[in-house]
Amino acid sequence: MKNVEDTGLMDFLKVLPPVEFCCMYGSTLHPNNHDKSKMVDLILGVSDPQKWHEKNIQLNKDHYASWMVYFGGGKLVTEVADEIGVGVHFNPYVTWNKKMLKYGVVRMHDLIQDILYWKTFYLSGRLQKPVNILVDSLDVQQLNSVNLRSAVSAALLLLPPEFTEVDLYAKICSLSYMGDLRMLFAEDRDKVISIVRGQFQLFQSMYQPSLEQYKAKELLQFSSPGSHQANIYQDCGLAATEFLVSSLPTTVRNTMGIKLGEKRSLSGSGGVTNQVLIRSRKEAVDCMQGALRRKVMVSSARQAVSGLLAVGGVKAAKYLASKMCKAWRSWR
Repeated sequence: MKNVEDTGLMDFLKVLPPVEFCCMYGSTLHPNNHDKSKMVDLILGVSDPQKWHEKNIQLNKDHYASWMVYFGGGKLVTEVADEIGVGVHFNPYVTWNKKMLKYGVVRMHDLIQDILYWKTFYLSGRLQKPVNILVDSLDVQQLNSVNLRSAVSAALLLLPPEFTEVDLYAKICSLSYMGDLRMLFAEDRDKVISIVRGQFQLFQSMYQPSLEQYKAKELLQFSSPGSHQANIYQDCGLAATEFLVSSLPTTVRNTMGIKLGEKRSLSGSGGVTNQVLIRSRKEAVDCMQGALRRKVMVSSARQAVSGLLAVGGVKAAKYLASKMCKAWRSWR
């Protein structure tokens, strides 16, 4: 994750109630992006979403769908996000200072749970890709290192014994799109490789510490350090597979344990821990992939319904149309 103080966006935050976390993500981070008309995507972390939305409706009522403001205000906004969606409310098509913005508001507790445990694998997936952090009162950037290591472990399980650094980042990037219903009709089919190629150096800076750790454990070998065309070799043995599975978040391991069984072993502190029973790498990979696919499918479906309700019919149709046009252009 890369800290960049964007003065314009910091000024935008001043018109909102205070936030504890803010990051910018998406295509506007592309180093060669010169299209200033593109929507800037923000994630805002707050301690109490209902109180925050109530205050923000007083300050910026036009950011919200009119029916939500009229029928329930901040309470309804939060209930739709929590009960129907995955805890995130998005306000898209917000015009400010000649920029088009979309900002999502999430409870800090939910954000941290997703980063550490992939509870919904929604925002944690976004934070596995380059972002610009503008506000970070609770040191989310440090917490996210756990998320990045988990992403490396999952990607390595899905990769062959030999691959390139570009392959690795593309696989990491694709994790949060597995099972995403939008990829069927409303997303650019070349989205993953475009993200990696456009932000390769940002991916390198994000994942270098994790790769060095795995190299020190002799799980990885690099043929030409520093070159994005370098080959990477990984140990695909059963012991290496067990280590990678043990490095996945608990929600994924628990699902795998139900499917594959568990065994008890002594931890380094002398306690007893349950580990997923690994009989073969392929079996473990298939099980993990199925668990992630189901998690993403449920989260993307819930958030899609929540988003349609939250933004209102006109904005929802406009947003969906723009996504589908981009997808269709990539398929032609």
